[in-house]
Amino acid sequence: MKSVVGAVVSNRMHKSVVVAMDRLFQNKLYNRNIKCTCKFMAHDENDQCNIGDKVKLDPSRPLSKRFFDEL
Repeated sequence: MKSVVGAVVSNRMHKSVVVAMDRLFQNKLYNRNIKCTCKFMAHDENDQCNIGDKVKLDPSRPLSKRFFDEL
């Protein structure tokens, strides 16, 4: 997995954040732009991220069932 850049949408968990990555692509049939949002759960060791912050996620070994990234 490669590094991704996104915005923090939730920081309610202890030492964890949810990061949303938006991407635009064009529909080949209708020539319309479509916005797709992917959400990733990431480990935040120092609990320093707030909602709206831009962060870069670096891939790491699996930390749990849903956590594969670190800030």
